Amino acid sequence: MKYIIILGDGMADHPIAKLGNKTPLMAANVPNMDKLAEMGKTGMFQTVPLDMPPGSEVANLAVLGYDVRKVYQGRGVLEGTSMGVKIEEGDLAMRCNLLCIENEKIKNHSAGHISTEESHVLIDFLNEKLANNKIRFYPGISFRHLLVVKGGNNDLKFTPPHDVPGTPFKDVMIEATSEKGKETTALLNDLIIKSQKLLKDHPVNLKRINAGKDPANSVWFWSAGYKPEMKTMKELYGISGAVISAVDIIKGLGIFAGMDVIEVVGTTGLTDTNYEGKAEAAVKALKDHDLVYLHVEATDEAGHAGDVDLKIKALEYLDKRVVKYVMEETAKMAEPVSIALLPDHATPCEVRTHTHDAVPFIIYNPNEKPDEVTKYDEDSCKKGGFGLIKEDEFIRKLLNKM
Repeated sequence: MKYIIILGDGMADHPIAKLGNKTPLMAANVPNMDKLAEMGKTGMFQTVPLDMPPGSEVANLAVLGYDVRKVYQGRGVLEGTSMGVKIEEGDLAMRCNLLCIENEKIKNHSAGHISTEESHVLIDFLNEKLANNKIRFYPGISFRHLLVVKGGNNDLKFTPPHDVPGTPFKDVMIEATSEKGKETTALLNDLIIKSQKLLKDHPVNLKRINAGKDPANSVWFWSAGYKPEMKTMKELYGISGAVISAVDIIKGLGIFAGMDVIEVVGTTGLTDTNYEGKAEAAVKALKDHDLVYLHVEATDEAGHAGDVDLKIKALEYLDKRVVKYVMEETAKMAEPVSIALLPDHATPCEVRTHTHDAVPFIIYNPNEKPDEVTKYDEDSCKKGGFGLIKEDEFIRKLLNKM
């Protein structure tokens, strides 16, 4: 048996008044997802423990069957590993967003989804002005970058910027949670203020403003951690794996899990991503891997933007340009393929951030009888044969290792 997990990041949602109190999944035209639900068995998955942050790093670790309380170290170290940054013992690695501040408030978490080319110029500039033997910025993709603090202390309280659009930035700056964290807290908050002064009149931002775009006029730090201790998927479950994603956090998770990272040209993390290329690469990877983890980011970004229509569009693209192809092509393969479909967490459009909601999932195993669910959405899957599951139950059910 081969296995493929199709993960639509943040695609679960809440009922929305303008959709007649339907969720985007209920309102979208997703016949292939519905067909997969009809063929398979469904349920709800509590991916994130209620006392942990509902971030993609926690949720995707859970989907792959890791004990999140033991291995969670924040997203920074995962992204840094994907970017090729060598993270040493004692290095504190954290996400560094380029974002837009307007009238002293966080306008958005992405500087209007600044281009990678523009952001690299700004990160290089910040290194020129601010880096030293203790701290350094590392350029990533679009608004997503990395800061490494050598010897940094992680007794810190961060606020993810996508959680607080419209909030005065000074109200949600980093706080120390102990005496030991105060020095690192002061360092990071000082870098935020200094970055705003440096970036304000940078030519890249002046050009963006003149073009009617949001400037990237501040850095923002969050989700810090140290190098995690993780077993590979081979060690845990005896399987080989590959991961396909546009975002560094998922690639980094794949690296720590011992999975091969497959790069696909034209992946963006948005609705303009190369859906077909990712689907084709996933099916091809099944030939020499036991499990393929196909991650699509676009639905999450639409949720963060609060854009209901865009989320529906992203769901429909995922359905007809990924799910359909995977179902058709795996059906032709000599070895049977089990297909799972789920989000990592919900990103409701009305709150524009991640929530702790249990998420709907499908596992189609050609050797097992389906349940009676024939639609893929949050309400339908509550009636599914798997019921409500948590922790490593999803991966064990998928791999028949219960």
